[in-house]
Amino acid sequence: MINRELIRLKAVQLAYACCEDEDRTLESAEKEFLYSLDKAYELYQNLLALMVNINHVATRIVEMQQSKARRLGEREAISTKFINNRFIAQLRENEQLQAFVDKNGSFWTDEDDMLRQFYYRITEQDYYQEYMQNGDSSYDEDRELWRKIYRNIICNNEELDDILEDHSLYWNDDKTIIDTFVLKTIRRFEEANGAKQPMLPEFREEEDREFALMLFRTALSNQDYFRQLIRDHTLNWELERIAVMDLVILQVALAEITSFPGIPLNVSINEYVEIAKLYSTPRSASYVNGMLDSIGKQLIKEGLIEKEA
Repeated sequence: MINRELIRLKAVQLAYACCEDEDRTLESAEKEFLYSLDKAYELYQNLLALMVNINHVATRIVEMQQSKARRLGEREAISTKFINNRFIAQLRENEQLQAFVDKNGSFWTDEDDMLRQFYYRITEQDYYQEYMQNGDSSYDEDRELWRKIYRNIICNNEELDDILEDHSLYWNDDKTIIDTFVLKTIRRFEEANGAKQPMLPEFREEEDREFALMLFRTALSNQDYFRQLIRDHTLNWELERIAVMDLVILQVALAEITSFPGIPLNVSINEYVEIAKLYSTPRSASYVNGMLDSIGKQLIKEGLIEKEA
């Protein structure tokens, strides 16, 4: 699940933290880096569990509505179609998710008000109304409903983002990427898999974990070398006047460019230019692009790295 885009972001974040804390050892920095990746996977599982908890709250609300209707002698039945959605039932019984909740507890225990708000907002949506009015639905339709709910209500939800950020500083910038993994997981669910439906693994393959460790370790261990490269390509500008975040982005980018010959130069440059757009000054993206292009081409010319320019 943890892809290289997220690894690069985490490497830059933790490398920046190390610049702010010069007493931190490489060993402790690596442990925190890996911990931050573990927290990203924890967020993924908590967001899957969020859908189950919304359904729990919806079930309580529907049961109260049913009880009230019986007391008042109302004949019109309260629909249970939403709370009996087969996709959410399968997710609730998923062995991997249940094991995670059993081990870590429910993150959403104290968030009843927010869960209720989610449910009532869901009931206001046109696609929910259409789903409820269409009678019996297929498993695919049940799953598609929750994909729409997640994409339209849980993604880009500022209140939810605030709750997550209050819980863990490691989640400040993770949710947008993790949302894509949750949506991918929803799409991959198949009714025939039942409770054994596989979740995305923390690392898609061992190679990604090795990439993460080598990238971060190289960025910190060779800081002086990378900064000398930056200094050599900085015209009429003191290194100390460059924004710290720009230096860190360049440092991690150069670790990738010099350590992973299989990654084309332009791919690495583009990835770190995007990070500069997110984390640094308005002019940083063009600066990072120019510096990495210049340094990369020089390293290729000198035979210090082997890759296409």
